[in-house]
Amino acid sequence: MDDIRIRRLADIVAQSNNIVFFGGAGVSTESGIPDFRSAGGVFASTGELSPEEIVSHDYFMRHTEQFYRFYRDRMIFPKAQPNAAHNYLAKMEQVGKLRAIVTQNIDGLHQAAGSKCVYELHGSIHRNRCMRCGKFYGLNSILSCKDVPKCLCGGVIKPEVVLYGEGLDSRVLHGAVNAIAHADTLIIGGTSLVVYPAAGLIDYFCGKHLVLINKSATLADRRAELLFNDNIGEVFSALDALKLF
Repeated sequence: MDDIRIRRLADIVAQSNNIVFFGGAGVSTESGIPDFRSAGGVFASTGELSPEEIVSHDYFMRHTEQFYRFYRDRMIFPKAQPNAAHNYLAKMEQVGKLRAIVTQNIDGLHQAAGSKCVYELHGSIHRNRCMRCGKFYGLNSILSCKDVPKCLCGGVIKPEVVLYGEGLDSRVLHGAVNAIAHADTLIIGGTSLVVYPAAGLIDYFCGKHLVLINKSATLADRRAELLFNDNIGEVFSALDALKLF
């Protein structure tokens, strides 16, 4: 990793007072949570069904038991812990540098690290509701049931994650857009920027510094002032070692 670029990132962080972080699956891979479309990802070996089918609203409604079998096995990792990226972002928020995190992840690791202002575009595995009465249930209610989880009223409990065929939560979307639009620095990390409409949110950024951290190339690389093709945890660990705060 280039020390010059790390020091340039440190300068940007030091100069900024309204940083927003926009992140994807690559932020959590270092916590042992696989990404979605790589050879060993969540959507590998789904058989005859495409990922769009098996994690869709229609499939959930028509094949709820099969959906939950896949969901528990491939999308929930209860032992995962925050990594260096999650922890440093929480520290940035605590000292007043980072104003918001906009994430495509559903694992809740940013909150586990201590971050408070997190816009979860695709929902969270930690929030579940009865489709009949609206009663809230935590993750343990999903994990402790081997079949389709049911509410006390008899209704089916549905995860508050955005499935294919469902729209993003308008309040979360508005908050994310507002945060990005008013940021002086946008750090994009761990995302290939191919999942829409989430990836399109970076077009609302009109601030001064755009930093991109992703192991593979993205369509936004040319727009970035500073580009890292490294593990995001390693970048933030190197930044933390400089003891900015």
